[in-house]
Amino acid sequence: MKKRVRIKDIADKVGVSTGTVDRVLHNRGNVAADVKKRIMDAVEELGYERNHLASALAYNRTVKVAVLLPNPIIDAYWTQTDKGVLKALKAVQHYGLLLDITYFDLSDAKDFLSCAKVALKGKPAALLFPPLFVEEAKWLIAECEKIEIPYTMINTELAGTNYLCYIGQDSYQSGVLGARLLNFGLNKGETVCILNIDYSTKSAHHLLEKERGFKDYFSNHKKDEINILIEDFESFNNPEMFKAFLSNLLKDNPDLHGIFVTNSRAYKVVDCLDEITNRKIKIVGFDLIDDNLKYLQENKIDFLINQNPNEQGYIGVMSIFKYLILKQKVEQIQHLPLDIVVKENVKYYLEKQNVVDALI
Repeated sequence: MKKRVRIKDIADKVGVSTGTVDRVLHNRGNVAADVKKRIMDAVEELGYERNHLASALAYNRTVKVAVLLPNPIIDAYWTQTDKGVLKALKAVQHYGLLLDITYFDLSDAKDFLSCAKVALKGKPAALLFPPLFVEEAKWLIAECEKIEIPYTMINTELAGTNYLCYIGQDSYQSGVLGARLLNFGLNKGETVCILNIDYSTKSAHHLLEKERGFKDYFSNHKKDEINILIEDFESFNNPEMFKAFLSNLLKDNPDLHGIFVTNSRAYKVVDCLDEITNRKIKIVGFDLIDDNLKYLQENKIDFLINQNPNEQGYIGVMSIFKYLILKQKVEQIQHLPLDIVVKENVKYYLEKQNVVDALI
């Protein structure tokens, strides 16, 4: 076994005190340039590896990380992300990592921007957030780069930015998968709908990527005879408006036999369809929230693609911890698996999720 190099070994080789070596390693105090160079040369020659965890504990150092999340009380998907963040905090807080969590209104870009400004005023060492509002997120990214703090994205990736890491699904491939799942049982001339039930869908990069993947699947598999509609609906919290929207969609498209809901709100479609039609509509959606699970068990949702929001929150914080505290390089793109959940295997995923909840 290789002998671990100690600060004392470096001090003995250079002929200085251990205190001088310590000051150089931790960049504290004034040390003559020639002495500093000799110490760093000895560090490299001896192969000294600093124990960053021990250093953090020894110096009682705290590192604050800002976290921006949609209000978890309002949206079940973000409740799971919040739980993942808190699970990670519990695992690493004794190493001096602190989280300053700010919750913004999922429907309000201005509120996101306001919360982002508050988060930056706290002078965090890093930032974790989902860039749900593209223009506002670009402003936030520019500010982070201006003050030189690393930022990590979850849920949505903004390509072309210099993020520390992105944790989430490959949105394009999740669109391909949604199309493949809907394709089972479709006949020539039938219609499927990509349904974005969300705010600001036209500027949501991850939704556009899902659309692209969905369309490419049918194009690449010579399924041009399948008609593809793309619909956006923002007033989903108004049941009567949503019911009227779906009624018109069915009326205008009598051959509609499949709906791909691009986020966790597939249950809202089933809520309305139960009241307005007896037609069998195959539904593919995302995420293991309670309302979706109810309809999956009742065979009213055919497939759910699990985006692992718990894991997104957990891995996001742990990646920042590894970078700031352990001084380790983290993988920039961390795609999570595309789990296909059906009635027959949902128990496995629920048991796994309950384990996560118990750890918080």
